[in-house]
Amino acid sequence: MAAARSWPRKLAAVAGALPGGGGPGRAPGPAPDTAAPATAALYVHWPYCRKRCSYCNFNTYVVPAVDEAAVRSCLVREAQTLLRLSQVHSVTSVFFGGGTPSLASPGTIAAVLEAVAGAAHLPAGAEVTLEANPSSTSASALDGFRAAGVNRLSIGIQSLDDAELRMLGREHTAAEALKAVEAARGLFPGRTSIDLLFGLPGQSRDAWAQGLEATLRVCDDHISLYQLTLERGTALAAQVRGGALPAPPQDLLADMYQTARNVLVAAGFRHYEVSNFARKGALSTHNLSYWQAEQYIGVGPGAHGRFVLRAEGGCGREARVQTLEPVAWMREVQSQGHGTRSRAVLSPLEQLEELLTLGLRTDEGITHKRWGHFSPQLSLQAVFGEPGEARALQQEGWLVLDNGGLRCTWAGLAVLDSLLPDLLWQLQRVLGAARLPPRARTAGERGGGGARGL
Repeated sequence: MAAARSWPRKLAAVAGALPGGGGPGRAPGPAPDTAAPATAALYVHWPYCRKRCSYCNFNTYVVPAVDEAAVRSCLVREAQTLLRLSQVHSVTSVFFGGGTPSLASPGTIAAVLEAVAGAAHLPAGAEVTLEANPSSTSASALDGFRAAGVNRLSIGIQSLDDAELRMLGREHTAAEALKAVEAARGLFPGRTSIDLLFGLPGQSRDAWAQGLEATLRVCDDHISLYQLTLERGTALAAQVRGGALPAPPQDLLADMYQTARNVLVAAGFRHYEVSNFARKGALSTHNLSYWQAEQYIGVGPGAHGRFVLRAEGGCGREARVQTLEPVAWMREVQSQGHGTRSRAVLSPLEQLEELLTLGLRTDEGITHKRWGHFSPQLSLQAVFGEPGEARALQQEGWLVLDNGGLRCTWAGLAVLDSLLPDLLWQLQRVLGAARLPPRARTAGERGGGGARGL
């Protein structure tokens, strides 16, 4: 174990890099999902954008024209099919992500929600979030989305500095962003979230702090802060590699993150997940379902899912990934009802790896009850309370294991990526000794991409 903890390269790794893969466990051991929950969150991916931002490597497409009627029909059919295949009786939340789902018509959003409500119970007041860009959030469009059933908006502002927005390739200006937030808060009071990026090339700590303060003057419900990552194949990464733009130093990134946390906590926000802050109970219940390892169903090109098939009798949670390319996905949905490209039953160990990797992102951490659902035979104390890596992390002040469960301290949460390899290794070693199939991979060694809404 390293003597010192370095700042993680990907502080804001979220559902787009969920761990997955692997096959069913065949050795004796804990039997997760012996009574699979009848509830699940549902993610819907709209893959189209008007233009590709300079930093974006998500599964998005810019095309001359979108056959929205065909896309709508396929989203409806796939949602119905996957809900029928699952054991899900009630959908706890719906998240429309992308891409730019605010480019879809309210009629498409309404059709998907009607299909969900027809295939499973969708409680009145269930959280229904739509991701939106300021450039596609006119007052009339937002009113239409609200009438369609959306009750929460997540706006991708990213910055309130026009020069930074141009560098990022965003379509909107700072003034348009402020106008969009004002309109959204009028229609979705207490349920408006904004996304901000930090660690941009050339961005200073003072400029970041000023932008954050300006943001707080217009939105004090929910803020998601993401460290910019320079992904291979993006225009922005090429500019930095070529020397046209400076790469921000790691120490500055850490300082920006801590500055943001200090400002938001002082303003009354709860830092409830690595990248997410909420006031007045405005937490995202949909994203919490990912971090708490609940079941979720992914609909649309490239979407990910984690759920138990009805035919499995309550056992065998599957990791599913839908076909990435929209045209190919639509052909598959039209021919077989869904566009699942890959599916694999997660072993007991892999399910616990996911629970550990995602659950420690939250301020609550992993409760004994939640761990016991996935590991009825080996408690948190049995796995992480004995001498080993986890005990050392507790002694160093990074981790806490008590009656509430296993969680990070603030210091540990800030460097979670560097703690996880030690914890995953201890988990693998202890469960291997319990005759479970050992797997030496960590979440960071698996392919990612998929269900967003973080």
